[in-house]
Amino acid sequence: MSKTRKRIKLELTRRDFLALAATAAGSAVASQLLTTGALSPFAGLKQRQVTGESAPEKASSQYHWGMVIDLDKCIGCQYCQRACSATNDVADDKPWNIVAEDHMANGRKFFFTRPCLHCQDAPCVEVCPVQATYHREDGLVVMDYNRCIGCRYCEVACPYDARKFNWKEREDKNAYEPTWGLAEVPRRPRGVVEKCTFCIHRIDAGLAKGLMPGVDREATPACVNICPVGARVFGNLKDSNSKVSIAIQNNPTLRLREELGTEPSVYYIPPRKEA
Repeated sequence: MSKTRKRIKLELTRRDFLALAATAAGSAVASQLLTTGALSPFAGLKQRQVTGESAPEKASSQYHWGMVIDLDKCIGCQYCQRACSATNDVADDKPWNIVAEDHMANGRKFFFTRPCLHCQDAPCVEVCPVQATYHREDGLVVMDYNRCIGCRYCEVACPYDARKFNWKEREDKNAYEPTWGLAEVPRRPRGVVEKCTFCIHRIDAGLAKGLMPGVDREATPACVNICPVGARVFGNLKDSNSKVSIAIQNNPTLRLREELGTEPSVYYIPPRKEA
């Protein structure tokens, strides 16, 4: 089946980018020195963007966890964002999942939603100077908060604005507990970058019990479980019989900003032109 491709751009604003670059480097001059030139952590990333090259697939185990989001089904209820924020104890003003209203060329409204895309050639991994961001063998892009030095290079490098920086120690009460779930992981400390993990703690604990992520609810990301219309499907991309693989096989799909060669692990089923 041929697949229809549609480009969807989701970028940092110019103001956000300048603020991030200046903060990471300390000054406009230092920012230019650190983000350009052969010694820059961004140099290799920029070269791949120009040549269209991509790194070998990072998922070397029997699993490669991925997600399909059906934009034709999504009703914009924000349940995914709320359940994610409750389960992962996320700050109300820094959601890991976003839901935004958009319109097609013919004016038809649809809702766009985005977790971390867990790219296989992830810019955030490439630019981290201390390897606080890295790939697991199952394809997940994860954080070691003990190693993170708060330079925010990863936040600048991410083309999807999927990372959030903790400016201060949190003392707030989670606004989504207990209605949308209970926190299952510790809060992140001040001075680190955080992001969606695909509920990695559920995946690991579930596999240890013989459960299958994407099949058994206990081992499946909170955003997938909570969706009232089944707009999110999760599972092993290496298993051709998994729900996520079947969804990709049976539908036209796209991935965000594929021209960058990031190889996201999240696929989108685009909205139909007609309701």
